[in-house]
Amino acid sequence: MVNANIEWVAMSDKAIIAAIGEYLKQQRLSKNKTQAQIAVDAGINRWTLSNIENGKAVTLASLVQILRALDLLNILDIFRTEKRISPIELAKSEKQKRQRARNINNGNKTKSEW
Repeated sequence: MVNANIEWVAMSDKAIIAAIGEYLKQQRLSKNKTQAQIAVDAGINRWTLSNIENGKAVTLASLVQILRALDLLNILDIFRTEKRISPIELAKSEKQKRQRARNINNGNKTKSEW
């Protein structure tokens, strides 16, 4: 990996877009796909794909479509959020969990066979 330790914070927005475009281009080439093939799979025109590969900005929707066509949606996992529960709420929910089951027989009390 050539760019394994990129300092994203130090880069300008334009440089970040160019790096993303270069990454997408390398991924496309590694899959031996043409721009036209990816554009068709992504549902965009080839000009849009060419723009991002050449460091020009595209919409987020287009980027997602390109990632989907390249089977790279997994890189979006970084944006996944998980619901976090506070320790107090966790304790309350644990307290409310049932500890036992009881047999309800339509209001009829039956003697145990024991």
